[in-house]
Amino acid sequence: MTGQIRLRLDLAYDGTDFHGWARQGDSDLRTVQRSIEDALGLVLRVPAELTVAGRTDAGVHASGQVAHVDVPRAALHTRSIDGDPARLVRRLSRLLPDDIRIHGCVAAPPGFDARFSALRRHYRYRVTTHPSGALPTRVRDTTVWPKPVSLPDMQTAADVLVGLHDFAAFCKAKPHATTVRELQEFTWRDISTPAEPELYEAHVVADAFCWSMVRSLVGACLVVGEGRRREDFTAGLLTERSRSPQVPVAAAKGLTLLGVDYPAPAELADRAAATRGRRSRDEL
Repeated sequence: MTGQIRLRLDLAYDGTDFHGWARQGDSDLRTVQRSIEDALGLVLRVPAELTVAGRTDAGVHASGQVAHVDVPRAALHTRSIDGDPARLVRRLSRLLPDDIRIHGCVAAPPGFDARFSALRRHYRYRVTTHPSGALPTRVRDTTVWPKPVSLPDMQTAADVLVGLHDFAAFCKAKPHATTVRELQEFTWRDISTPAEPELYEAHVVADAFCWSMVRSLVGACLVVGEGRRREDFTAGLLTERSRSPQVPVAAAKGLTLLGVDYPAPAELADRAAATRGRRSRDEL
């Protein structure tokens, strides 16, 4: 019973009261990563360091987040776990706060990396333009936009962005990081009901996202939808090589990470190796 084992964790959280996913060094700030790592450490009695599929900002939620952690195999052989990673779900549920849920824990297949093996991430953005605001039971995951919007205009603005592009205008700068991404889907829908009028939902899918990219994509479409910018606004942004001050960042509360796709087990290691290779503008 020697060596390490990699565990895959599937989890969800309400990001409202967290300072984002990432642990902030030695700070006491409440983050999702810190909360789960501390709970894992108590159960397994060893330090735990999570790698996550997508780091979410403060206030952003997740219903289908994925992370992995490497721990000694011996740490799983306690009376309450008995070598079965699935038993960690119940143990962690007793230690974690109500706004975090671990709904799956398994031994990861060889080559699995929660971040680098991922093929794509799926996000949803909920926004209402109704004067009464969000439904009280959805106020924590629905943004209120102050002006009416045109759904066809927003979709036109979104369609231009689909494909492999340099999204520098939509990303906060990060040293030595590429802003080239493949946006695979960006669709807007009117999901209004009598209880939730003037409610819109965006589905955004890409191989990866840079910092604040999804919220910037949404914000750019919303200003087109309200008529503040022309329909060709987003096309022009794709020619820029740095963060554009013209792009508003939509509020974090409307954004939820819905899920992460991975290839077949035999392809996990190759996918991770390929993803680690930094993209450049030569790919365009």
